[in-house]
Amino acid sequence: MASLFDTTRNFSFYAPPAAWLLAFIPHAIAASLSKTFDNRSPRTYVKSLEADQTIDKATKDLIIRCEGAQSNGFENLGLFAAAVVAGNVAGLPAQTLNTLCALYLATRVVYTGLYITNTSAVMAGARSVVFTTGVGLCCTLFVKSGNAVREGGL
Repeated sequence: MASLFDTTRNFSFYAPPAAWLLAFIPHAIAASLSKTFDNRSPRTYVKSLEADQTIDKATKDLIIRCEGAQSNGFENLGLFAAAVVAGNVAGLPAQTLNTLCALYLATRVVYTGLYITNTSAVMAGARSVVFTTGVGLCCTLFVKSGNAVREGGL
């Protein structure tokens, strides 16, 4: 079986769908935590929690953090997908693409975990560091792509 860090096989186009799935998982968790989730109007879910007396405050807070993690994941998906496409168009080596994509996905897993379990300023700070690292990995893909195009004359 080929490794994600394989120097010849490019797995980077699988990374944006994986990032999408990672962004969706917190919503699935949130929806499973209450009976008030209405799929006919999903964007009102967080607001409807205020009136729900069947859920304790800690669970409501967890649901809100899950929905926030979901939103952040989808907000960052475009940047990541564009960076992956740029890297492929520029002809970056498979090892570079695979490594940066795997690292980005790892930051999303850690970020989401920190977001969902965040109950302190220290955890919020750690979450911000992980978020910035993920964005930095996307920027690295863009810079490497730009350098490859400049040097190769694509």
